Amino acid sequence: METEKTLVLGIGNDILTDDGIGPKLIRDLSLKDIPAEIIFQTASVGGLELLETVSGYSRIFMIDAIRTSGGKPGNVYFLSPDDFRETMHISNLHDINFFTSLELGNRLNYPIPSEIIIIAVEIAEDLEFSDELSPALQKKYPEILNKVYKFLQEAMLSDISKAHH
Repeated sequence: METEKTLVLGIGNDILTDDGIGPKLIRDLSLKDIPAEIIFQTASVGGLELLETVSGYSRIFMIDAIRTSGGKPGNVYFLSPDDFRETMHISNLHDINFFTSLELGNRLNYPIPSEIIIIAVEIAEDLEFSDELSPALQKKYPEILNKVYKFLQEAMLSDISKAHH
């Protein structure tokens, strides 16, 4: 049986303060003890370009920055495309949004993931140029990293137990 590949994709721009949370998490997660069938990658694109990146994987976890009204920096949300509202890169002003791309991919029988989980991290600042996280997010970063790592571990353990039943 061929191992199904999982992509953990950090989306964001490293030089826009908290917008770099996705790529930063990817760098730190890739250093942890994670099964070999998980591939780590970063991207700063959206829409159709992102469709090409996720092609061929059975499952993807997308880590991206999000700003919600009343959200506290450092909150982590686990979402699916069905209950998703908006992040900066998944929906791109200059391109069709990622979810429209997925629909198009399905219609064209493109090899897109059957399972997509969005890990959205509430941020404080994404318009200021800096390669450092905002103080509010930096303070919460160890907790965010731990929460995302535990979520990925549980997802992989769940796969192992399903395979043995």
